[in-house]
Amino acid sequence: MCGICGMVNFKHENINPKELKKMADTMVHRGPDSEGYYHRGPFGMGFRRLEIIDLETGKQPLSNEDNSIWIACNGEIYNYIELRRKLKERGHEFKTRGDTEVIIHLYEDEGKNCLKSLRGMFSFVLWDQRKGKVFAARDRFGIKPFYYTVNNSEFIFASEIKAILSLPRIQREVD
Repeated sequence: MCGICGMVNFKHENINPKELKKMADTMVHRGPDSEGYYHRGPFGMGFRRLEIIDLETGKQPLSNEDNSIWIACNGEIYNYIELRRKLKERGHEFKTRGDTEVIIHLYEDEGKNCLKSLRGMFSFVLWDQRKGKVFAARDRFGIKPFYYTVNNSEFIFASEIKAILSLPRIQREVD
């Protein structure tokens, strides 16, 4: 199943890694096998993993070769083997055997148009450190959940609402 969570601070203040852990801990049932975190400056993400594909090298969050792009993904990319082959032909190097890494390399080549090539059920958040941008997406049918809230200073996201609500500053009123 897996679960993702994280936040971006619009005021460029450092995020609190303890908050990421707290959010991820609310979703331990979605990913009891492992957890992972990435945070730097105003961006951070957490991941709870249910090990299905690439048991040895499939830990997340995951980065590209120079650590300038990071991703956490919940779901499965059905056509990842075909995409991986094409991306290798274009010169991309892979450090895992899983499906999530193809998203990073597609994004490097195609930007947000990478979604056109993906077949599967997924929700993901990608942090492009060089551009200072977050790219969040989910599958066309919304099979994999993606919840978020935006206020004056933050964008906060997760696979479950209760992860977002674990932060005391979040108001519980629906918009």
